[in-house]
Amino acid sequence: MKYRKLPVVIEAIQLAGNREDVLDWIGRGGGRAVPTVDGLGIAINTLEGSMVASPTDWIIRGVKGEYYPCRADIFAATYEEVPE
Repeated sequence: MKYRKLPVVIEAIQLAGNREDVLDWIGRGGGRAVPTVDGLGIAINTLEGSMVASPTDWIIRGVKGEYYPCRADIFAATYEEVPE
């Protein structure tokens, strides 16, 4: 069988150079994240446990308000920008 992903609008921000902005965005949305020890990424509390986002990753707020990282290549292949 084949399946198609449902069209869902999500919010996302790329971590690249915006670590403090991303941490603030996650915190304002009720999520939890902290800088990694190396100072480059962030560790995000997700529904599956803690996940580390690298500097080029996108951070997604899912349909249930959850946060999780997504690699840049997967994000580009899966999502397109929605005009406001």
